[in-house]
Amino acid sequence: MKRWTRYLPLAALILFVIAVDWRLSNPPSTVIESRLVGQPFPALGLPAVDASHPTLAEGPGAPKGARVVNLFASWCLPCIGEAPVLMELKRRGVTIDGIAVRDKPERVAAFLKNHGDPFRFIGADLNSGGQLQLGSSGVPETFVVDGQGIIRRHYVGPIERRDLDDIIAAMGPSR
Repeated sequence: MKRWTRYLPLAALILFVIAVDWRLSNPPSTVIESRLVGQPFPALGLPAVDASHPTLAEGPGAPKGARVVNLFASWCLPCIGEAPVLMELKRRGVTIDGIAVRDKPERVAAFLKNHGDPFRFIGADLNSGGQLQLGSSGVPETFVVDGQGIIRRHYVGPIERRDLDDIIAAMGPSR
């Protein structure tokens, strides 16, 4: 056996570590072109999470205008990190509706008290039926809906401050 061949496993390991390091330092985009982008936001028929937050407004009688729909949960750690970004969107005049996924009303209330409440409406998705209807894979996820009720963007994972201008632009002029 030649002397250099015994270093092949070490070289392969080094190449693997370099590839993993590159992928971790250059993650893929969190903007997903889901099948719902370009489609109307579906009517989910979710009940209200509590009396202070009416259910998610949907269907023909729903208020018009662009909005952001955020899927979140009190038990979701990335949702805590996303909360200040949602509050910034609200400060910029963006209407935000929420869907509380597999959560209890008292825990949602505590979450909103501790991390801010940017939501106009909050639907309670107790068994993830609405989440599945949206093709969501988890929380947090965010849908950007324009003034005609059409989904323009879908973010998987927490939105970040760098996403704010893109979200506002995707909502269109009717926001």
